[in-house]
Amino acid sequence: MKNKAILFLMAIMLLPLTSMAQDIFAKYSENPDVTYVSIKPKMFQMLAKMDINSDDPEAQEYIKMVNSITSFKVITTDNKAISSDVSKWVQSRKSSLEELMVVKDDGVNMTFYVKEGRDADHVSEFLMFVDGLSAVTKDANINMNGEKREFETVVVSLTGDIDLNQISKLTQKMNIKGGEHLEKQEKK
Repeated sequence: MKNKAILFLMAIMLLPLTSMAQDIFAKYSENPDVTYVSIKPKMFQMLAKMDINSDDPEAQEYIKMVNSITSFKVITTDNKAISSDVSKWVQSRKSSLEELMVVKDDGVNMTFYVKEGRDADHVSEFLMFVDGLSAVTKDANINMNGEKREFETVVVSLTGDIDLNQISKLTQKMNIKGGEHLEKQEKK
C-alpha cells in the first residue's frame, strides 16, 4: 500500500512536466518574442470548400490533403532561451517519432520527424524543426508588428491523416522555410 502511495505521488509530481513538454505551442503562443500560427480544423474545412477547378487533379489532391489535417501549428523565434526550450521539447518528443530526414547546411540544422499513420505514405503527425537560421539569414524578416527579426528557430507541427507525398506542396504554398528540402526528398 505504501509503494502505491509513493508511485501515485511521483506521478502527480511529474504531471506538470509532461503537460509542459507536450504543448510547447501553448506555452509560447502569447510570447512577444515568438511568431505563433495555429490553424484550426474549421479553417481547413473552409479551405476545402473553396471553389477549385474540379478538372485540375493537382488542385483536387491539395484539397484532399487540406481536408485531412486536424492541426497546423508554427513557432518562429530569434530568442535564444526560447530556441533552447523548443529544442529540448523536440528532443523529448523524439522517442515517439521517427526521424524522416536531416539536412545540415551552412550552420542550419533541419530535422523532419513523423509518427506512423495508416500506411507507408501517410503519417498521423509531421514535425519539422529548423535551428540555426540566424547564421545564414542575410535579410531580417518583418514580423506582424513591423519589427525586423532574424529567425533562429522554426518548429512546425501538422497532425491528421497526412499524405507525405503532399507535404512539400503545403509548405511551399505557405512559404515555410525548409519546405523545399521535402520536395527534393520526394523526387529521390
